[in-house]
Amino acid sequence: MSVSTDTSGFAELAPAFDRARFEPDLSPWQFPSPELADADGFLAVGGDLRPGTLLAAYRCGLFPMPARRQLGWWSPDPRGIIPRDGLHVSRTLRRSCRRFDVRANTAFTEVMVACGDPRRPHGWINRQFVAAYTHLHELGWAHSVEVYGDGGALVGGVYGVGIGRFFAGESMFHRTTDASKVALVALVDILRARGCTLFDVQWTTPHLRSLGAVDIPRTEYLARLADAIGD
Repeated sequence: MSVSTDTSGFAELAPAFDRARFEPDLSPWQFPSPELADADGFLAVGGDLRPGTLLAAYRCGLFPMPARRQLGWWSPDPRGIIPRDGLHVSRTLRRSCRRFDVRANTAFTEVMVACGDPRRPHGWINRQFVAAYTHLHELGWAHSVEVYGDGGALVGGVYGVGIGRFFAGESMFHRTTDASKVALVALVDILRARGCTLFDVQWTTPHLRSLGAVDIPRTEYLARLADAIGD
């Protein structure tokens, strides 16, 4: 699904996220309490990236990322979120939103591969992660927003995992100025239209804070998470 560049918002892309969801087999692993994570947010290593394990992790406040050359599970304190109405969209960014063709759930794997470009600093998204999240996408749980520029080239995007009224933003990329920001604007419009109450961005960075991301204590995050996925 795509939206023309002369619209003022991207809420009309929301139906693209209304995909049939299939509950995978339960994970054989049991995660420790997120409260046991260390000062860096690191909690445990091991397990796998099967759909059931990924969903179980997100449902208890964890996310995967390599650690010590193994599969690691993380729960930072504080936790970065973008409040429902907290995204900062400048006039310049609004103008940029009209320059691109924005779509949703049309090129999930391509977005993830671009996010995992090994030339990017601190890149960690490898083929195993791409395969695992593509499978999650096929089951209806993972979503992407794609931004296309002149000539139909993919120039930006963002992807993440949605459960109920919760969305975990995983990574975004850009190949031209403002393309990732436009993807984020579109994603927030979609999430707002779908009644999302918790948009998790894991850790805040100066870039994300400039766009409206804030830190909240882990205890508050876990309470909001329970409410968001409780229905």
